[in-house]
Amino acid sequence: MLLTCHPDTPCSADLFLSVDAVRNQPGSLYLRFIIDGEMDRIVMPPRRALGRTDGLWQTTCCEAFVKPAGRSDYLEFNLSPSTAWASYWFDDYRAGMREADVVPDFDRVGGIIQALFDFSGQPGLDDADWQVGLSVVIEEKTGTKSYWALAHPPGKPDFHHPDCFALTLGAPGPA
Repeated sequence: MLLTCHPDTPCSADLFLSVDAVRNQPGSLYLRFIIDGEMDRIVMPPRRALGRTDGLWQTTCCEAFVKPAGRSDYLEFNLSPSTAWASYWFDDYRAGMREADVVPDFDRVGGIIQALFDFSGQPGLDDADWQVGLSVVIEEKTGTKSYWALAHPPGKPDFHHPDCFALTLGAPGPA
């Protein structure tokens, strides 16, 4: 699936951003983000020790939002090219934020960032259909930022907005 740049935040680098999302087991989600093009013009945080870190969205970062269909609560994941990550639960739109205990298994090779999430310990997620938002923040070496997503709401970029949850992944059937 192709991500599009928000019209109010154009990117001067010629980039191609896409993401694959696969849910073939009730409690798991596989994501593969691909950032390709003029990579020498964007900030790719250097690799460091894998671990939870806040504020990753302030530079180049891949993001995923997962909401059980029909509910207002949702999960947010930030995946940095550095291999730092963050995960949060929200009770509602930008409300009730707290750390989530979901730890991604992920890595980066060049502009490809792959992550596997295990939600088996999260109540109410296995059997539910999921509404998913997929997005990327790109920081150019000039400091300019652009915001890419499957869908954008009207107005300023806002990945938490319900319009960004543009992908539906149905609950897998019994094996």
